[in-house]
Amino acid sequence: MSETEDVVTKARAVTDKFQFGPWSILSVKSHILNSEGPARERFESQLELPQVPEMIFADNVLRIVHSDGYGIEFNALDALKCVDAHHDPLKVAVSQAWREARADCEHINDVVKPFDWTYTTDYKGTLIEKSGKNITVTETSERINLEKLKVREKILFYEDILLFEDELADNGASLLNVRMRVMPSGFFVLLRFYMRVDNVMIRVNDTRLHYEAGNNYMLREFVSKEDKVRDITVSPHSQTDPNEIANHLTQRRELCEKLVFPETSSDDKS
Repeated sequence: MSETEDVVTKARAVTDKFQFGPWSILSVKSHILNSEGPARERFESQLELPQVPEMIFADNVLRIVHSDGYGIEFNALDALKCVDAHHDPLKVAVSQAWREARADCEHINDVVKPFDWTYTTDYKGTLIEKSGKNITVTETSERINLEKLKVREKILFYEDILLFEDELADNGASLLNVRMRVMPSGFFVLLRFYMRVDNVMIRVNDTRLHYEAGNNYMLREFVSKEDKVRDITVSPHSQTDPNEIANHLTQRRELCEKLVFPETSSDDKS
């Protein structure tokens, strides 16, 4: 793809903006990154991975920025930077089950440069910093009040953005998407990584971000769940639905953080 085609592709992107008090929310949805050309070369040059997912939405982004310049965003490049580019952790974790289920798969044999070909990422978003006004991240015992989030409110803004997807050589699925909704009381973000290796394992990594209007912080929770398929009792159909299977997997890891805003000159009210 030429530089001119690169510009045309970006021009076709669908951009949506929403203002919530001091917060500017930007969502961008564009096309799949072409298989070749300068745009792809620029993207891949920033990664150590020997190969990347089949479908990458390199220009897709969800960005949340305060009027004082700090904030957080979610994009494919930074998510893929969190993928293990030097080891194949799944082969070690479920070696026997993997070999029995997919003995003829191309990924069974050792490759010149092993990497996590499931593209598992523990990405939790990219902090946007401004000199002298940076978000402070600390672990916390506070939890997002999910019951409060279930209270019916008017949805002021909603977005669902796909960042990348791969069919794992027709042996499963790997995808990352981010969803956001804004209500009068605040906003909520769910970044979900879903990975299924057929007949072997299913994994879901969820990052939840919640901001309540008037607070000087956001709460962020990262939860990793996974099980071997032989230990999952729900139907095969449910196993292919990330939203459904996430409710049935065993939690393996959790990290709860408070993202505290710097002092600002403006009132943080919505």
